[in-house]
Amino acid sequence: MKLIHIIITIASFLSIIRNKQVYSQEMKPLMDLSKSIGNATKSDIIISPCLGSTTVKSSDLKWLPILVKKKEMIEFHPETKNEELLEEIKTEKLKNKSESKGEDEGSTLKSTPIIGANWLGNLNDGSTPMDNHLAISNNGIIVSVSNSILEIDDSQGTLLYYNDFVSFFNVPSIQEVCDPVVIYDNQQDRFILFFQESSGTAAGSKLCICFSKSNNPSIDGWWKYAITGNPLMDGSWFDYPKMAISTNELYISGNLFYETGGYNESVLYQINKASGYSGSGLDWNFWYNIPGSPFTLLPVSYGQNGGYGPGCYLVSSEHTGGSILHLYDLTDDLHNNPSLNHYVVNTNSYSPAADANQLGSSDLLDNGDCRTQSGFYLNGLIHFVFHSDIGGGWNGINYNRLNVSALTNTSSTFGLSGTCDYSYPSIASFGSNANDKSVMISFLRSGSSIYPQCNVVNCDDNMNWSASTIVKEGEGYVDMISSTERWGDYTGTCRQYNAQNPKVWVNGMFGNVDNVWDTWIAEIGVNSNGINEVSTDNKVKIYPNPIVQQYHLEFDSKQAEMIEVLIFSSEGKQIQSLFKGMSFTGKNAFSFNQGALEAGEYFLVVKTSQNQTRINEKIIIVGSH
Repeated sequence: MKLIHIIITIASFLSIIRNKQVYSQEMKPLMDLSKSIGNATKSDIIISPCLGSTTVKSSDLKWLPILVKKKEMIEFHPETKNEELLEEIKTEKLKNKSESKGEDEGSTLKSTPIIGANWLGNLNDGSTPMDNHLAISNNGIIVSVSNSILEIDDSQGTLLYYNDFVSFFNVPSIQEVCDPVVIYDNQQDRFILFFQESSGTAAGSKLCICFSKSNNPSIDGWWKYAITGNPLMDGSWFDYPKMAISTNELYISGNLFYETGGYNESVLYQINKASGYSGSGLDWNFWYNIPGSPFTLLPVSYGQNGGYGPGCYLVSSEHTGGSILHLYDLTDDLHNNPSLNHYVVNTNSYSPAADANQLGSSDLLDNGDCRTQSGFYLNGLIHFVFHSDIGGGWNGINYNRLNVSALTNTSSTFGLSGTCDYSYPSIASFGSNANDKSVMISFLRSGSSIYPQCNVVNCDDNMNWSASTIVKEGEGYVDMISSTERWGDYTGTCRQYNAQNPKVWVNGMFGNVDNVWDTWIAEIGVNSNGINEVSTDNKVKIYPNPIVQQYHLEFDSKQAEMIEVLIFSSEGKQIQSLFKGMSFTGKNAFSFNQGALEAGEYFLVVKTSQNQTRINEKIIIVGSH
């Protein structure tokens, strides 16, 4: 076995040299093939031409004159494998689901997440759900996506680019798009962007893939490709994508549905990154007849700086519940005759929960099922999350650490049974090194006493949970269709790989005052890591913070009263009076310009005519452009 390991290591090294890759990678542990219970079928290698480059030219970012086709809200629910069984389980649990005074989340950790810079993300174009996702580069460029909109910001919230995907991609056959996903490749210092043509037809189904030319695609643009979403040529179309990278490759998985209706099977695309980054012909293959019949197959990237390989790991949970997990080992890179082997791992039993309530409306929020949502690989473990019943039909986070060598799994759940549902989690490494198993998990939360909101929670090396922190409080209930409201499909969470201390960024979904979804982008840290905390008071919001130019203050007032809004230096010296007048009963919103303030720390203070301090919040000025 030792000799075989040496031979495989040498072969992998030669493969890296042959493909001119100079980046280090963590070698995947050897799997025990005697425990594999099947392998998938591999297609021939296919080469797809580059469709050219898109050099993004930003519109007037002050006015954003972007024409977006407004989505028509129709009674539509995405097809699911074993749809009838899933609905039976959820309907029965809804009958028995009752509210109670749930216990507090509790916390054995002092490292409760705090919110740093944060701002309103991609606006709603009529889509439900938003399918929001994001990635951030080492130099702080954020690519944020939702169903129809591509937005690029810097880490202070300054908008660098904004456009709809159809105009951005500029290929006549691509007219209906959805399900965008974006990933940052920290080894190549580039972004990879995915979205799909969503006509629902086999002929029209396309995977649109863009490779950025630099770490700032708002300036330098992308190489673009479109490959078939009907790889089996059997009248199927592609849906529900998951995406990951290894040192040398890109992986995109999805579920195929027959054009005539009904689930077909899951597929995996294996793609050479180097050809995409160079704008040459894109070489790829696909895998089908995947054993275990997974519904939503999650490939996982490396969780911190660096990469791993050759090949990658994939994991899948049983979407209708069970007590097993499916692990897949893609053994090698595209040109090295890989196989895709299947293993079964036992775990604690899990099952779907009932749908969720929301304040102000009888419309329920669709809790979906137990399909795997998000994950990463690090130091022999696959960290991944999905949501499941944590008791009484209530949904909570199901966090797992799967040991790929031992084929064992350790899981822990987090939630608030009897009060709120916690759903659609997304996970990123929050460890200070590869041995530190700490994670940060963002998720959506709702209940009969709160509007739909986005939260974040920390789970440490020993699987102790912090209390959760609200990233963006809901402002209203969601009423976009007349049946059960769509809630998922996923939430974006990304580690900033080169941060001096662990730091992640999230893009979460919340109900706004117009009773539709919007997204919120936020920087997440803990008290010890140097992120400047913005108030987590649900009634006070300052954004973006840090501040480059314009910023906004929002707060609630129980009654109309005379107030004054002031700026103080960090030494307590009054710098400027920004406003003096009557506040409104209810929500108050101000917009200010940072003006002549030097870069540094200040305090924004709201006082009443009786000299009582209502608000005293730190703001960070980073200077103007």
